[in-house]
Amino acid sequence: MSVAQGSAVKGRTRWKRFATVVVPATFIAGAIVFGQATGAIAASFSVSGQQFKVSADKLEGTGFVQYGGLATEKGGNPANPADPKNHFVAVSGIKSAKLYNLCQSVKVPGLPVSMVIHAGQAAGAPAEATDLLIDLTSLKGDATFENIQIGIDASDLTKGGDKAKGLQGSFAQQADSVVITNLKQVAWSTTAGTFKLTGLDLSLSTGGTPFECF
Repeated sequence: MSVAQGSAVKGRTRWKRFATVVVPATFIAGAIVFGQATGAIAASFSVSGQQFKVSADKLEGTGFVQYGGLATEKGGNPANPADPKNHFVAVSGIKSAKLYNLCQSVKVPGLPVSMVIHAGQAAGAPAEATDLLIDLTSLKGDATFENIQIGIDASDLTKGGDKAKGLQGSFAQQADSVVITNLKQVAWSTTAGTFKLTGLDLSLSTGGTPFECF
């Protein structure tokens, strides 16, 4: 399973096909801003300008949704899709999740250093999260969904929690549950109601090729 960002397909990006087949990107960006102002979409924080990697041997989730969204760096203008500080994303929402052998890594720009977090490595003691929302640009793994609905209006999503909704008229999917093995994702941001990092191990990796989760 993968979601690509910015790949050209006959003059349109895959994001446009993902979000809607008829609405231009300028309207999408403006509608996202309007939706945030009226409470239809949960407004998120400004992203740092760095993506980070997350891997896990297995993710078990209850209440899964996915729809289009926008991640904006500080100082960016969400109403202008040409602003390089705007990043169209696929938002994955999970009501409750367990992550086995979780790894998160982020490289320090311009330096041979990465910050690495490990958690949920012990057998039977995964990392756990509730009301999880991830702004991602790439998601890979072997996924199994239970009772999936593909093509539902993003404003009608119900299974990922109150904040896990997208724009009316845009494409979305949801399922009662999801299991993803060999998870590998690249994301701009993650938020959660609670995030329990069982066996937390934070370290810095240095050298010519600092460690990354994949």
